[in-house]
Amino acid sequence: MDLADLRAAGADRAGLLSDDLAAWLTEMLGRAPDDLTMYARALTHGSQARDNYERLEFLGDRVLGLSMATWLYALYPDEPEGQLSKRFNALVAGAVCAEVAREAGVPARLRLGKQARDDGAGDSDNVLGDVLEALIGALYLEGGLAPAEAFVRRAWGDRVHQQRRAPQHPKSALQEWAAAHNRRPPEYSIVDRSGPQHAPRFTVRVAIGTLAEAAATGASKQEAETAAATALLEQLSTPSGVPRR
Repeated sequence: MDLADLRAAGADRAGLLSDDLAAWLTEMLGRAPDDLTMYARALTHGSQARDNYERLEFLGDRVLGLSMATWLYALYPDEPEGQLSKRFNALVAGAVCAEVAREAGVPARLRLGKQARDDGAGDSDNVLGDVLEALIGALYLEGGLAPAEAFVRRAWGDRVHQQRRAPQHPKSALQEWAAAHNRRPPEYSIVDRSGPQHAPRFTVRVAIGTLAEAAATGASKQEAETAAATALLEQLSTPSGVPRR
């Protein structure tokens, strides 16, 4: 095979890959993409190229927030701001975005550098959640708010209806428990930070004075704090309110 044949084979393969990406995006987003380059950027991790998803993720995070807030405002007309905020925070959490990304088939489309792939970035909630938001940002830039909102409603689906009452954040619940039992407010501290920059792991300890404490690990400081609060609430859930020993 001469040089011309090699170039032709490469062009053919690139065309097939572009067709495959376009078909996947059309099915996932509900409209045919006009600019595949922008969507390819949304799927590109910083370990692979400088032209990556970070700026699109910044935009997509805000588009997701507006789309979700508008949806919840219409769905729950009788709920006050505080209850709507609880629902909102639960639905746009990184773990939920990552879950939606997995359902959509994002992991197989990620463009990762070798080290990031070896470190498990392809299954990182942080990375998958960010990439999903980057795709929403790209969709917004290309089609405006309407298709972005339509995608969010389709992708999140029944998640907005799964809880009849607005969920209470574990940190708020722990704060209320401490106040109701005349205890000191919960205190959080980072015990450990490990892992590469793109897939960090935080271990956080939460304590209510000398009464009880718990620790948990997460992909972000906020996630670890939430998990630690959940663990401590479980300890304090005995009828007497005294942690299990």
